[in-house]
Amino acid sequence: MPEERDPKHADQPEHAGRPAKPHERSVAAEETAAVVAVDTAGGAISPSAVPATAQSGKLPGGPDTLVRRIFTGSGMVSVLAVLLALILGGLLIAATDERVATTSGYLFARPTDFLSAVWAAATRSYIALFQGSVFNPRGSSLAVQFAPLTETLTIATPLITAGLGVALAFRAGLFNIGAQGQIIMAGILAAWVGFALHLPLGLHLLLVLVAGIVGGALWGGLVGLLKARTGAHEVILTIMFNYIALYFLGYLLNTPAFQRPGEANPISPILDPTAVYPQIFGSQYRLHLGFVLAIAATVLVWWLLNRSTVGFEFRAVGANPKAALTAGINVSRSTILVMAIAGALAGMSGVAQVAGTEKVLTDGVAATYGFDAITVALLGRSTPWGTFAAGLLFGAFRAGAVQMQIQTGTPIDIVLVVQSLIVLFIAAPPLVRAIFGLNPRRKKPAKAGKSPQAATTGGAA
Repeated sequence: MPEERDPKHADQPEHAGRPAKPHERSVAAEETAAVVAVDTAGGAISPSAVPATAQSGKLPGGPDTLVRRIFTGSGMVSVLAVLLALILGGLLIAATDERVATTSGYLFARPTDFLSAVWAAATRSYIALFQGSVFNPRGSSLAVQFAPLTETLTIATPLITAGLGVALAFRAGLFNIGAQGQIIMAGILAAWVGFALHLPLGLHLLLVLVAGIVGGALWGGLVGLLKARTGAHEVILTIMFNYIALYFLGYLLNTPAFQRPGEANPISPILDPTAVYPQIFGSQYRLHLGFVLAIAATVLVWWLLNRSTVGFEFRAVGANPKAALTAGINVSRSTILVMAIAGALAGMSGVAQVAGTEKVLTDGVAATYGFDAITVALLGRSTPWGTFAAGLLFGAFRAGAVQMQIQTGTPIDIVLVVQSLIVLFIAAPPLVRAIFGLNPRRKKPAKAGKSPQAATTGGAA
């Protein structure tokens, strides 16, 4: 007769209370490795040595605060990359300064003059950059003093939403280089609804927003469809789609349907007052409702990636498409869906341009926002709030560059150099760690009797 088990221990496995056999330990190790692989499905190529509890949002040794995440792991590398880019940018500014050139002639006689000239040239430019992007104490009133901050937020709005689209695709293992074309197509549809249709207040703006989001989603989703059905590479597809959208826009702006009557330049009619974003702080500032929608989009993407089943599938596909397919995830559907959502987010940037900032459609509606969004997503480590912060930083660079040139004569192009240096250092974390003397985390050696997989998970197994 089979041995009866105690009802109190009926829910425990039969091997509880005795040493695990070798084959049972190997099965447990494989299950542990699978847990780590799924838990790190946020874009990482391979499971890290960090315990699963830390990867799930709780770091050992203290609460998972924003400051803690910044000063540990890759967040610190991002901060140091920006700092290093600013230092090198300051040296480039000093290299073109006249006083620095003069004092370099007697460098060995009076080195303090040269060093003070270098410091003055760099700090003077960066102070002007700050005054043009955050706060200008020279303003006649408090409203004028904080006007640069509102300009930074206005410029950052399309960078944030387009950057979220690129970051979302990155998390799913896709390279969305087509934000530029998605912004253009969204701008075309949104602008046409804005100046061709005459609808009541509220309904008109809602249709403009929906038209832009749908335009971007269709343009991005088509890339996902071609990749899922034909296997074509999304980088080639998105680059080609950028050119198609650009030349299509140029064609439309020279047709009677889009060109402003009596105007020889390629420019559309002005959007109806009922089709534009309301300004948040009144007509004296350009900051509009699009910034509030950018915050809402950031929250939505965070929830999608971290709290939804669809987001888990995106991250799983991004970590290992073959393993995701084996687990029953529809990889083709995820590819189409993630590109459509990424296009919709970039489409919000197109709406912000035509309905918020410009209020017309021109051939420069996308400017370079689509390409800058790639840099923003990289600096933000493809995380929603990191992308949001990176968008604010790049918005400040753009807003303050003009004031920097006016006050100090520093070329605006120096800001592009700083942005490029940031991308360079973000792409080379070992270089940043070596410059600042940071040692990367090393895996602890596995204890005797434990497999390497079990050692990487610690007590989380």
